[in-house]
Parts: sequence; C-alpha cells; structure tokens
Amino acid sequence: MDIQLITQKHVLWDNVKEYARGCGWSSGKILAEDMEKQRFSDWERVAVLLEGESLRGYCTIIREEAIPDMPYTPFIGTLYIDESCRGMRLGQRLLTASMDYLKSLGFEKAYLISDHENLYEKYGFRVIDRRMAPWGREEKVYVQEIGE
Repeated sequence: MDIQLITQKHVLWDNVKEYARGCGWSSGKILAEDMEKQRFSDWERVAVLLEGESLRGYCTIIREEAIPDMPYTPFIGTLYIDESCRGMRLGQRLLTASMDYLKSLGFEKAYLISDHENLYEKYGFRVIDRRMAPWGREEKVYVQEIGE
C-alpha cells in the first residue's frame, strides 16, 4: 500500500473525487463536492491510500472542520477505508502520514472530530472538547501532539 498527498493539480484528483462520491458514505459525497468546488487551498491535502492503481481509502488534511467557530487547527478529517481493507490498520497509516506532513509544516498538534467510541484513542488521540455539529449530533474533538 502506498499513500500520496494530493491537491487538485494531481492526476488522481478526479478519480479520488469519484471514489469518494461512490463510497456509500455521506461524508464521501461531501468530500467529492468539496473537491469539485476546489475548496482546498494552501497546504490542505487529500491523503490517498493506493494498492497498485486501486484506491483503498482517504482522509483530508484541512484547516477547518465542518463545525463552525472552533479554535483548533489543523484537522484530519473524512477518514475512510474501503470495506475490503478494514482491520488491516490502514487508517492508522493514513493518520501517521497526515501527521508527518503536518509536522513538516511546523504544526505541533493535529485535531479531528468524531462520534465514534474508542476508535481514535487507540491511536493516541484524546478528547479535549465536545461540540454540536450542524447535522444534529454531538461530536468529540480529539487532539494528538505531533511527535518529535
């Protein structure tokens, strides 16, 4: 498996956009729309998990999350692993690659939001806040220090 961090100029951009749109997960459709409307700027990226030529997952590396008025940045968001590849710790590989990239930019912390229980804690994230999301659920805000 290979991980690439892509922008809208990357040859895989449209393929990833269509993969996200068709993944059957509502956040995938939102990601596809964000990619379509080129809502990524500066250092923001989509981290893509590839097995040969086949897409197997993705996550975003973004300045702001969907919950407004949060004093945190940067975020790792929209983490998705293809059902055929779950249980192989590929999500952890995407998180690690994303945090390595953020560290190279000088960030000392990475944040994410989720309503999952006991998923991100095993990767070293800890809950620091709870916020009501626009979709009507309370989400936890997680942080992890980016290692030396």
